[in-house]
Amino acid sequence: MAQLDEVFIVDDDSAVRDALSLVLSLEGYHVRGFSDGAAFLSVARHHVPACIVLDVHMPGRSGLDILKELEADRYPAPIFIISGQGDIPMAVDAIRHGALDFIEKPFNAETVVERVRDAIAAHQRRSSAEPGDLLTAHFPGHDLLTPREREVLVQIASGASNKEAGRLLGISPRTIEVHRARIMEKLGAKNAADLVRIVLKDMRA
Repeated sequence: MAQLDEVFIVDDDSAVRDALSLVLSLEGYHVRGFSDGAAFLSVARHHVPACIVLDVHMPGRSGLDILKELEADRYPAPIFIISGQGDIPMAVDAIRHGALDFIEKPFNAETVVERVRDAIAAHQRRSSAEPGDLLTAHFPGHDLLTPREREVLVQIASGASNKEAGRLLGISPRTIEVHRARIMEKLGAKNAADLVRIVLKDMRA
């Protein structure tokens, strides 16, 4: 079971670890820092925190390698990737492998705390909520979608904007757009309205 006030910081840069540890500690979180992927994985496999902040560039195993080894798409805690502006394609790839979202460098302390807080709150809401019809409905392509893509689909079908969906799910509007594009590609939808028709038509059948 996840520790609801614990955050893991995985970054080989001690200055980044120290800075993030300080601001999150001041917000009341218990922070544990890791300088390499191996040390992090040995703990994370049997001890689940409330949230993980993982640098994409790590010596040895990259952040993407770590996500794959951890099987992040099934890991019971939200995982943020830290990336520079030039790493956005890699960050998008990380989302496809289970990362919740990415925090872009340079970042300020207030932004990181807000993103972590929102992600933990959204994760707790999802854990306690009853599954919606679209999360359990079986429409063509349902099995192609990841659990997070199904959550985004629920928001799209309800008419939420990228900003509104992001706020409810604890991720950025840009990441909602990434998921939306992947969902449309997988289900063969031309636009958002077409996507909703595909799903709701099969549910009414």
